Amino acid sequence: MAQVTVGARLHFGFQNLSLAYERLYGGLGVALESPTVSVEALPADEIRCEDFREREYARCATDILGVPGIDLQVRETLPGHVGLGSGTQLALTVLAATARAYDCRPEIRDNAPALDRGGRSGVGVSTFERGGFVVDAGHPTERFTTDRPSRGEWSVPPVVAQHTIPEAWRFVVVLPEAEPGRSGDNEDESMRTVVERADPAIADDISAVLLRQVLPAIAGDDPETFGGGVAEIGRLNGAWYADEQGGVYRPPVGELVTEMEKSPAIFGAGQSSWGPAVYGVTTKKDADSAVEAAEMALDSASVGGDVLVARPRNTGASVNGKQ
Repeated sequence: MAQVTVGARLHFGFQNLSLAYERLYGGLGVALESPTVSVEALPADEIRCEDFREREYARCATDILGVPGIDLQVRETLPGHVGLGSGTQLALTVLAATARAYDCRPEIRDNAPALDRGGRSGVGVSTFERGGFVVDAGHPTERFTTDRPSRGEWSVPPVVAQHTIPEAWRFVVVLPEAEPGRSGDNEDESMRTVVERADPAIADDISAVLLRQVLPAIAGDDPETFGGGVAEIGRLNGAWYADEQGGVYRPPVGELVTEMEKSPAIFGAGQSSWGPAVYGVTTKKDADSAVEAAEMALDSASVGGDVLVARPRNTGASVNGKQ
């Protein structure tokens, strides 16, 4: 039996959404050890899987690998469409487990587009492959179309920066009880609208923060500057999305971020992807205080939800067993 396990990812935003510049998108984010998705797989003569979405990924994986079938058991899943990368991590885990069951290579980066993954952001694919903090190069702007490309008609953006996250850093993750974030056709429509209207000056500001704060901070083990930097990038991205999501953050994220950033244990907070997941940058020694601050933020906003502390993940997905 083959087993593949991988943690969630946080997505801090994009470097550029304006058609005025040469490259579009360019995501940045980090890999977490938890929560996780875990899949077990055995060779089979047909596809055996209970869930419709997982079965579709299994069908694509067997087609990609040229194998007859697979018996899948999904032992753990990420909450769907909350900003933790559930779709990409599940799709790639199914592919990797299927490949491992047949003792063949999944070629994750090359095959992700056939699974409908990695089309805009390469963060989910890159963190699955190698973990850490990742910045991708985005796509040439000339390739932008108002219609979504057919599945597989793109390549995953290359990685332009990847750093090991210092071991003492932690990420407090808040999952408020709110409507799921956008995905599928709704996400595509929103992104098209944003790109066609995006102010290029915001991309200039993001570049300055990334190059002068975020990258030096992670290289120099400075969580305070890193947290402030990624939070600022999130706010700048939110200025692009404001008309689509009802503000710089989608409700109730804004109130949670404001309350969390009042705590000295949280060095910066923001919305992961379309939310509603909220992250805060902290450290091992400050983690208990950060959790308390996050719980108080939920209470202040009169919103239910869960709070967890995640360690950084500096490796790719865990792959065990074989046929």
